[in-house]
Amino acid sequence: MLKLSPQTLAPVAEYFKVLSEVSRLQVLCCLKSGAKNVTEIIQETGLGQANVSKHLKVLLQAGIVTRQPQGINVFYQITDPMIFELCELVCDRLATRLQEQTQQLKKLQALRHFEN
Repeated sequence: MLKLSPQTLAPVAEYFKVLSEVSRLQVLCCLKSGAKNVTEIIQETGLGQANVSKHLKVLLQAGIVTRQPQGINVFYQITDPMIFELCELVCDRLATRLQEQTQQLKKLQALRHFEN
């Protein structure tokens, strides 16, 4: 891997910081099926209106979602669906780690049972 400067890595860190909040991930998952307005996001996520608005603002500023006014509603949608590939990659890795830890735990339990 190339040696990257802190100035180069800063935007990457900021991007991951935006994705590091559970409520924002809920909003993103809600938008996976298509554009939605705030009311639809609230209904689907169970989050409060102020909370949803705050997280949409952060996602908008990060360029992860766009905002489209339509009449009296504003619809939000994902700008780059590749975000879901990134999330899936992380989820797959976490599932693999959990499976490895479960296997290790089973081995330890078997050893403990064998010793008794």
